[in-house]
Amino acid sequence: EFSGDLVEKIQAGLTERKIGLPTRFLYDSRMPEELIIRLKALFKLTKNDMIPGARYHNFNDFFSFPDPTNNAGLHFKDLPPLPHPKLEGAGSIMSVMQKQDVMLHYPYQKYDYVPQLIREAAADPAVRAFRITLYRVAGKSAIVQALLEALRSGKKVMAFIEAKARFDEASNLHWGRELEKAGAKVQYSYPGIKVHTKLLLIEQELEEKTRYFAYLATGNFNEKTARIYCDHGLLTTDKRLGKEVTKVFDVLEGKVIVPKTKHLLVAPFYLRDRLLELIDREIELAKAGKPAYMILKMNSLEEQGMIEKLLEAGAAGVKIKMIVRGICCLLPDPDHNIEIISIVDRFLEHARVLIFGNDGDELVYTASADWMQRNLYNRIEVAIPIYDPAIKQQLRHIIDIQLADNRKARVLCAEAENSFRDPEEKQATRRAQLDIYHYLEEQVSEQIGG
Repeated sequence: EFSGDLVEKIQAGLTERKIGLPTRFLYDSRMPEELIIRLKALFKLTKNDMIPGARYHNFNDFFSFPDPTNNAGLHFKDLPPLPHPKLEGAGSIMSVMQKQDVMLHYPYQKYDYVPQLIREAAADPAVRAFRITLYRVAGKSAIVQALLEALRSGKKVMAFIEAKARFDEASNLHWGRELEKAGAKVQYSYPGIKVHTKLLLIEQELEEKTRYFAYLATGNFNEKTARIYCDHGLLTTDKRLGKEVTKVFDVLEGKVIVPKTKHLLVAPFYLRDRLLELIDREIELAKAGKPAYMILKMNSLEEQGMIEKLLEAGAAGVKIKMIVRGICCLLPDPDHNIEIISIVDRFLEHARVLIFGNDGDELVYTASADWMQRNLYNRIEVAIPIYDPAIKQQLRHIIDIQLADNRKARVLCAEAENSFRDPEEKQATRRAQLDIYHYLEEQVSEQIGG
């Protein structure tokens, strides 16, 4: 009932964006003072209305920035998405998933496998239902088209669409209406909480038992951003994970209030508490004189309690290495065992990866959540344990490549200088994003030829 009202309010708000009252006057900070005074008088603006900025205000335009000169020197060298050695030419993605888990790494590898999986399942007579969370949907969505194909094949489709995804509200609402028209059960946002997790669950009924095919990702179901955002997506038929994904969807559908999970770490219910337990475990190991470490990659670090726990761990002797692209409210100090870098390059670092030493038996998670107040308390988020040894090793190698970056990595420091990391004498240049691409490219050559 509330969802309907909320959707109507958001739809009205989208209309008002074009005709509503302005909230600020953003201008080029290098604009001549005389012109600023003239504009203030013309539009009856006060000092509080004026927000100085850079020359270009709407960076979203750069997604499709034109180059009428066709000057190759203005472009990055093309890095076409690579085939996945386990999936390319396999014929059936579902058959591969039944044999082993598969991890996709974007934008280095093809995103096509995800809509391909949905289409394959849509044609499977034993598949009964699809459940999916949609946070940011592409304007021309191959994912939604595949779901519409599933509906035409007589499958049940439940889609939770986040109507409050900033600046993607119109696209999300459009595709929500299209899915509803085709017969899908569409659930929209709840008051006071966003659904930020990225989950797809396919249910196959075989001889009175259910087999789950799950896709659990750090990035959105959006083929446009999958070409420029660095993310990871796990394809799995692991019963432990599949059964618990159903519990998350039960929460979204209002069937239960709190999901009882042992493997998935779900916010705002257990994620923060479980992370604190994992950090405490490393603190105990350090105090016992054993090797203790954490490697944490995220977009932003802001939640005060998590920052205090990291400082406590560092002081106890836990070695902490972090990759934080955006907001970072912790002032790192190598003398206290905390090192933080930020990598900003041609692709946007969007993945969250958490690695804990765990007394020699590393625990590895991918997650949709940053360590921010909003993510840990006010969003449905999921951290996914990685159980497959080969995938754990591959993820760890990718993170190690990033930690070694000396071309695009900036070292965060207490003085907030955030200087580029300089290669040491005779040290080879390491540019993580290119190195990861070539690492995955070599795997393709080794396994399927090239």
